[in-house]
Amino acid sequence: MAGRFAPRPTRTTVRGGHVVVPAVGVPRQATAAGRVRVWKPEGALDLGLVLGPLRRGPGDPTFRATSDGSVWRASLTPAGPGTLRVRAYGDEVRGEAWGPGAQWLLEQLPQMLGSADDPSLFVPRHRVVAAARHRRPGLRLTRTALVLESLIPSVLEQKVTTDEAYRAWRLLVRRFGERAPGPAGVSERPMWVMPTPRTWALIPSWEWHKAGVDDKRASTILRAVRVAARLEQAVGMAAEAAQARLEVVPGVGPWTSAETVQRSHGAADAVTVGDLHLPGIVGFALAGDRHADDEMMLRLLEPYAGQRHRAARLILLSGQVPKRRAPRMPRGDIGLL
Repeated sequence: MAGRFAPRPTRTTVRGGHVVVPAVGVPRQATAAGRVRVWKPEGALDLGLVLGPLRRGPGDPTFRATSDGSVWRASLTPAGPGTLRVRAYGDEVRGEAWGPGAQWLLEQLPQMLGSADDPSLFVPRHRVVAAARHRRPGLRLTRTALVLESLIPSVLEQKVTTDEAYRAWRLLVRRFGERAPGPAGVSERPMWVMPTPRTWALIPSWEWHKAGVDDKRASTILRAVRVAARLEQAVGMAAEAAQARLEVVPGVGPWTSAETVQRSHGAADAVTVGDLHLPGIVGFALAGDRHADDEMMLRLLEPYAGQRHRAARLILLSGQVPKRRAPRMPRGDIGLL
């Protein structure tokens, strides 16, 4: 469990979806009561691990972990914008929600916290994976049932540094989104709900430029939001079929579709291919090969067929990564041109 004496997360563990959620005794009360649901998960549950992959950088305006032990999320649901506050109390989880999307968020709460995921199906085949699993008993795979919410920031992360992608997400959401319903939207540091598909489609070209987003990524997002309804319908499909539907959109390839369904579907086998660093991390952890490519990574993950994404996450969370030899990828900001 994340807490006062939890180890400080490394950059690699953050990539694995690690968010420190402080564990304290009595939470501060929100200023305005929302709808409430209490749910009791089966087995251990670590909110920071389960919901961590949904945060797009430490300044994500749609995600916040607060000092009272709560995780807050602002989402654009099929019923409208909503804010969800999740807090663990012993062996129970309390969800409180505000806005038109409040009821939808509470209905999805168990799946978002991994109720549809079955960690018992996973059998470690390597010592490093077994050790990581032992240290992270509360790891579950989230299922948000929201496609665009994961697709758009994943497109922004294509072929740029994470800092550039996170900055673009922050700027665009704050500039074109709306304030989160409930107390999260009226605080000193308000949270925001991402723009609607129509609003994304109407963002002027110079605003993409100011956010540091090149024409290729902007065009991919514009093509995606034009078929937003069809993409959201993919929630009802198997993860593989959903990836195929997403990849029909020009500019969305296997890397982006995998990053999306890992969150929207809780896809345990959707391994990310085409990543700059992941093959080397997996290769180093499982075979001592820091120069592994996608082909080698998939071969090493074959024993985890059906659970390859979970295995990759555990490897990232293990911290077993090769030392950096090359300089960091240079940051480019087209907004400065």
